[in-house]
Amino acid sequence: MATADNQQDGVHGGLYVDKHVAYIKSLDKRHDEMEYWMTEHLRISGIYWGLVALHVLGRPSALDRDEVIGYVKRCQNADGGFGGHEGHDSHLLYTMSAVQILAMCDALDQVDAARVVSFVCGLQDEKGEVSGDVWGEKDTRFAFISVAVLSFFGATARMSVAGVVAYVCRSMNYDGAFGSQPGGESHSAQVYTCLAALAIAGRLDAVDRDRLSSWLAERQVRSGGLNGRPQKLEDVCYSWWVLSSLQILQRTHWVDRRRLCEFILSAQDADAGGIADRPGDVADVYHTCFGLCGLSLAGFDEYPLGAVDPVYCMPVDVVERAGLRSWMDKIPESWLAQ
Repeated sequence: MATADNQQDGVHGGLYVDKHVAYIKSLDKRHDEMEYWMTEHLRISGIYWGLVALHVLGRPSALDRDEVIGYVKRCQNADGGFGGHEGHDSHLLYTMSAVQILAMCDALDQVDAARVVSFVCGLQDEKGEVSGDVWGEKDTRFAFISVAVLSFFGATARMSVAGVVAYVCRSMNYDGAFGSQPGGESHSAQVYTCLAALAIAGRLDAVDRDRLSSWLAERQVRSGGLNGRPQKLEDVCYSWWVLSSLQILQRTHWVDRRRLCEFILSAQDADAGGIADRPGDVADVYHTCFGLCGLSLAGFDEYPLGAVDPVYCMPVDVVERAGLRSWMDKIPESWLAQ
């Protein structure tokens, strides 16, 4: 239990709240570091990860709203999509981050929705498969992102959702989990994207719930952390990919959530803030975001963390404001009875 002194120092039950906020705020001020320039292509995703983390910590105003909105708008290209930074080519990954940021800033009305919708729809082929950009790479991540982005604009009917569902189902393996494409190795992150796509499409009935839940529960190792696939090391980011999937399946109780929280907390940088992939490594904003989201889903109760929607990886109140929590109404009734 956190002591009064620890709470005054911004530490709550072992969670370094104030240091994490300061760490995120410092990320755009490190212009003299090589890492800042080497990760330019991830800049818009970095803002998304940081903003989600701040929302979970209850400090969304720590980043200047107008500056964030202005930057995101400058990353939109003539084709309607968004690049990872100003002047970078459009890609679905960054378009998703841009839309999520604008939704969290309540500023979706500041972009031309028709152009975004056109960009996304133009990446689906006649078989229903979706590419990440004009160069044609296909992946179940992009299948999810396409329906997710369109859902923000009420435009899922503009694409073949049935084609997306069919592609996702072809990517399901004998173990109940999903790969990046048909025949691809089962991976926790791909499980999340496929489940989230099916949730939005109202087709969670296509999942082998028991088999998939067992596969996901087996991702927890002795440290309490979760890995992405068998025989791999635990990693804080899978606190999100695995637990969000189990939340969609209504089975987060299939893992030891207390031990998972302990693992996440052990990967914090107690001096500079931020969370790393595992204890002793260097913190980054990606793992900070997904570590905090994992704590929220795991029911960490030493600090009032914001609730996170397991499909959209955004604050529940933002998803509700966008009218997108309707996916919960499509959960198979048999799942809710257990």
